[in-house]
Amino acid sequence: MKPENTLTYRDIMEIPDLLEEFSGRARALKRLALRSGDRTVYLVGRGSSGNATLFAKYVWETCSGVITNFIHPHSIFEADIPLHFRNGVVWAFSQSGKSKDITACLKKLMGWGAKGVAVTNEADLSSNPLARQADAHILLSGSKELAVAATKSFILQLWAVLWTARAWSGCFSEKDFSDTVKLFRKFLASGYDPKKEPFWRKLSDAGVIGFVGRGPYNAVADDSALKFREMAREHALGYSAAEFLHGPVGAYTPGDFVFLLSPSKKLPEDMEKVRAALKERGTPYHVMFSDKGKFPFTCLLTDIRIKIIALHLALSRGLNPDNPKGLNKVTQTF
Repeated sequence: MKPENTLTYRDIMEIPDLLEEFSGRARALKRLALRSGDRTVYLVGRGSSGNATLFAKYVWETCSGVITNFIHPHSIFEADIPLHFRNGVVWAFSQSGKSKDITACLKKLMGWGAKGVAVTNEADLSSNPLARQADAHILLSGSKELAVAATKSFILQLWAVLWTARAWSGCFSEKDFSDTVKLFRKFLASGYDPKKEPFWRKLSDAGVIGFVGRGPYNAVADDSALKFREMAREHALGYSAAEFLHGPVGAYTPGDFVFLLSPSKKLPEDMEKVRAALKERGTPYHVMFSDKGKFPFTCLLTDIRIKIIALHLALSRGLNPDNPKGLNKVTQTF
């Protein structure tokens, strides 16, 4: 099977148009992007949507002055005493809007006084219980979800986070967004083939594949590892730079491989420490960065490149990336 014959590839190729379409609706975020009076929000999500909330935490706290707190549904469901959420705002991320635990969690929190914002990729409210439950619904696109590992919807979640940061603080310009769409179009038109990369052989032979990033790149690292597990059935793990150095690095060997996700060719100080630790252990690695674009928009460009690598790796293994074993588009955990 060729990459261009997969649904995953089709999903990826839609991304520039969908980003542009969302940008055309972004002014609505002035009304939809709720936050509390003390400039705080709560975040909840699972899987790729959970990784998007991590991206939101980094971007909103560093660029918009909005404090974010993570919600763990188990604590909400098991709470013996009602928790104080009056005047709070909860952002619930779910690409399908059908995750029963996220919907039930938001409902309980709203019962305790919170306002709810749903971020989904389902326009049909009759099929979107999370959006029906929430006070506000941020629709990522009108493009139907395909039963493949999340690619376009994850990128769109990050895009919505960046536009929300602009709505709250004006931290990014409209040109930052339009320039990023142009870079997406140029990259996807280039026919990028990771099998021509010098790291391909070592990546293909790796026993364990690690992804290390700091700040918003930590979210990209986590989701990259998830997609390598889903699409290519690889033992892949994502880490922040600090977490990686506090133990996990000790498990990596010359038979493994690590991607270092960086905002530039020059690694930040803590990432340089990761590289030094990998060199000491003889573990192969590759520094991945985007030499064009503005941070943190470059996170999205790095993410899509990694997803294409995962697609090619799956196909090189004789796997069907459109039908990952054990993956359902809507994963019910409740």
